[in-house]
Amino acid sequence: MKQLLQEIKNCKICKDFIAPRPVVEASVDSKIIIIGQAPGTRVHATGIPWNDPSGKQLRKWLNVTDEQFYNTSLFGIVPMGFCYPGKGKSGDLPPRKECAPEWHQRLWDKMPNVELVLLIGMYAQNYYLKDKAKRTLTETVNNYEEYLPDYFVLPHPSPRNRFWLSKNPWFEKFVVPELRNKVSQILI
Repeated sequence: MKQLLQEIKNCKICKDFIAPRPVVEASVDSKIIIIGQAPGTRVHATGIPWNDPSGKQLRKWLNVTDEQFYNTSLFGIVPMGFCYPGKGKSGDLPPRKECAPEWHQRLWDKMPNVELVLLIGMYAQNYYLKDKAKRTLTETVNNYEEYLPDYFVLPHPSPRNRFWLSKNPWFEKFVVPELRNKVSQILI
């Protein structure tokens, strides 16, 4: 696993399009895998995954401490795109499409203890759920139980999603408690 992680951290597959600085954390013992979009500017600068307001919100949803979250025996952090994709008109660009096909399966092959995969946002959900994903992220998340026990689908915890959260109060009322329950059962 160490060799594979080093290969990923040295990856330059996108060097013609972005400034590569792959961010990934995992171990052979990882029990829960977090698949988000791609690192943002702060994560790109620090190299620490989810080291931003989105990460703070995600840890709140999971009801875990920073120490638990960054313990690779508990959590593996494997984004769809390992590097910051750059700025777009209304936020960051989508994750680069090369990363997941190049690296994800190789990582899964080294992580035999995974009990749950969190698919955060539409990029991860569409990639892993394929035709089982619903028409919209809201529909997919509202039907999260269909994807259990393998996947738990979530919206992105970005502060930019405040509008979505206020428009969909059922998420924090019903889905987050179920998420916390699943996570706590695995981490016991």
